[in-house]
Amino acid sequence: MKVEIATTLTPAIVDAVERLVPQLSQSSRPPTVDELGDVVASPATDLFIVIADDGSIVAMATLATFRIPTGLRAWIEDVVVDESGRGQGVATALTESMVDRARELGCKTVDLTSRPSREAANRLYQKAGFVARETNVYRLDLQQ
Repeated sequence: MKVEIATTLTPAIVDAVERLVPQLSQSSRPPTVDELGDVVASPATDLFIVIADDGSIVAMATLATFRIPTGLRAWIEDVVVDESGRGQGVATALTESMVDRARELGCKTVDLTSRPSREAANRLYQKAGFVARETNVYRLDLQQ
């Protein structure tokens, strides 16, 4: 398997994202080609993909980076491994690659959220060195 950052939008990436997003969220629709193109082109986001030995894309995640007064920060979002790739170290390789990229960019911290019901994911993040923070996460839905 190979982990890489998508630098150009290809039909294979579009197809993979259309297949992977429903496995991540039943309430979110896959992005349009233009929206996905914006993600790939933005200097604030890196779309990571994992390519299996057979050439298929089996996982994706996004690393968002942003500068605030307290430093350059990173946030991991939309991590999803295809059902066919689970249990094979794909998520570990993906997480390590995103942390390496954040370190390379000079980020001070990397944050992420994970639902408590995602037990395997939570174990993976803890094993990778992430520590649960004593905080509240709030969300305001602007598209109600």
